[in-house]
Amino acid sequence: MNIPNVFTKEVSDTLTNRVNNLKDTQAANWGKMDVAQMLAHCNVTYEMAFDQNFKKSSPFLRFILKNLVKKSFVNALPLKKNSSTAPEMLIKSPKDFEEEKSRLIAYLQKTVKMSEAFFDGKDHPGFGVMTKQEWNNFYYKHLDHHLTQFGV
Repeated sequence: MNIPNVFTKEVSDTLTNRVNNLKDTQAANWGKMDVAQMLAHCNVTYEMAFDQNFKKSSPFLRFILKNLVKKSFVNALPLKKNSSTAPEMLIKSPKDFEEEKSRLIAYLQKTVKMSEAFFDGKDHPGFGVMTKQEWNNFYYKHLDHHLTQFGV
């Protein structure tokens, strides 16, 4: 998988167009979340970088995530369908589709505005310090996975 650069306006615009093609009644091709919950779930990944108060995983869990899980999110291979989700990223309550969609689009724009320099060496609450390339791969793969889940 050749992973596009989420820090560029062109890629951000492409992802934004895909998000805008979602409908609030859209059914998932796999998984348990509805489309609004999926958007909220994707927003959590951006909160991890932008929210200074986001709780870090325990040292033990962080060690496990960094050494056993991180690779699958930052390598060049697509994510697998029906992969398990970290508890802090599970969205079980109903969410407002338009609100979550607007938040996600704002995060995509903020990622471009902050640029890859902001992310290079930034600490991820579960995976530890990541390079700009790892953040790029993480963001693109995760969002692409869920947009594909909903057929856009």
